[in-house]
Amino acid sequence: MASAGFKKWIIVITTVSAAILELIDTSIVNVGITQMAGNLGVTIEDISWVVTAYAIANVIIIPMTGFLQNYFGRKTYYIGSIILFTIASYFCGIADNLWTLVAFRFLQGIGGGALLSTSQGIMYDAFPPSQRAIASALFGMGIVMGPTLGPTLGGYIIDNYHWSWMFFINVPIGILAVFLCSTFIDKQPSEYSIDRSTIKIDQIGILLLAVGVGSLQYVLERGEADDWFDDRAILYLTIVAAISIPLFLWWELKTKSPVMDLRVVKNRNLAVGSVLVFIIGYGLFTSILLFPLFAQRIVGYTATKTGNILIPGGAVALIMFPVVGRSMAAGVSPRIFAILGYLAFILFCYMMSNLNADASERDFTWALLVRGAGLAMINAPLINQSISTLKPSELPTGIAFTNMVRQLGGAFGVAITNTYIAQRSAVHRNDLVSNLQPGDALTTDRLNAMAQSLASRGVNAFDSVTAAYRNMDALISKQALMISYLDTFRLAGLFFVVTLPLLFLMQNKKMDPAAAKAAADAAH
Repeated sequence: MASAGFKKWIIVITTVSAAILELIDTSIVNVGITQMAGNLGVTIEDISWVVTAYAIANVIIIPMTGFLQNYFGRKTYYIGSIILFTIASYFCGIADNLWTLVAFRFLQGIGGGALLSTSQGIMYDAFPPSQRAIASALFGMGIVMGPTLGPTLGGYIIDNYHWSWMFFINVPIGILAVFLCSTFIDKQPSEYSIDRSTIKIDQIGILLLAVGVGSLQYVLERGEADDWFDDRAILYLTIVAAISIPLFLWWELKTKSPVMDLRVVKNRNLAVGSVLVFIIGYGLFTSILLFPLFAQRIVGYTATKTGNILIPGGAVALIMFPVVGRSMAAGVSPRIFAILGYLAFILFCYMMSNLNADASERDFTWALLVRGAGLAMINAPLINQSISTLKPSELPTGIAFTNMVRQLGGAFGVAITNTYIAQRSAVHRNDLVSNLQPGDALTTDRLNAMAQSLASRGVNAFDSVTAAYRNMDALISKQALMISYLDTFRLAGLFFVVTLPLLFLMQNKKMDPAAAKAAADAAH
């Protein structure tokens, strides 16, 4: 029989690995979109469904994990989720058409949505009360690796192997995780005698949640690509979300056994904190979307190099997270860290908004180091403050609500970013073109230089002139796109500046150790 110490560390490795799998798969496919589209013979807009399907599944299942753990038992639900995630990953890898890939990507998101929150509780229970601060720090240090490893690992696979290996790598890890969970993770006493006949399933609440939040996520993910309300699906699903979400809120406040008890949102700290967590989600998803686009489309970096540049920032967060945790445990106010984290993110946006096509790797690295420090200082302290005034019985719902709000903030961020880039790019292109007047000496000299360069490489005179105009058009489009990226970083920074005062509306209450640990876990 395995010793208690050995068993504890096996649980640490298993739960952290499972949680990292979930976080990696939220971002790993982003760097492979172009290659996947080409291989499957579809457009970039169509292949984005691979990202959309996973996000929709995640945002539906996350607020339901507490109920599902109670109904099936935590260990059973956890192992079942890993199995679903692993099987879906395999079928994503062998998919030979878009919609098969999208269907299994959705199932992967359903399985993955449970891995993060359930892993937290299992790992926490493996440690005695005196060592639970260590458990929280270990989990936090492991989890910050996920968003960093996703683009890095995805870039390496895309540059060296087939895109399907982004999914196949989950299979052996998933199989090992199922074996280790079955062998080393014990059931809680309450899991041995679950009387499901006494558990009322909030079928109406689950339906309204899935339909409303799923529709909203679809609209946010696909709105810009499908021309928003000019597309009937976007219009109809917006109406569905506008009806379903208010009905869900009304029903959850009315029913006696809600799938998500929203009465906790009456708490001031949670209400204000949710707004701030929403902005954090917006900032996180926007920055992880914008940086690779800027680095690859404007500066010309490969997917691997783009991913590697993210590593130092992730390392800073990795180092700082336990420092922040120990400082809060020693009595430092979470508000101080939250303010510093907010300011760091504002500085990051400012630094990125002043770069250009000649930006060096060092320029990106410094900005991402600031971002990494900001992430370490803002996540756990902000969640800590948000749920610090809740009753112990309200903590699971409060944490689930903040996780869902952060996910929705990210969805809004992606939607706003895509729309804003498209609009600003068109504006800047018109401005740049308006400066190219017929007969302008500088424009004529530039076109002649391009044409002569092409002619010197064997292009005939007529074709060289035509190609020179095409090259000039491409340069203008690239410049307009770059300026629109800079505008978008400024917009993200503005959101943080405007919402910063809300931090001072939250009560500055010290939490008991159990609640503090739950807040720290939720921050990832």
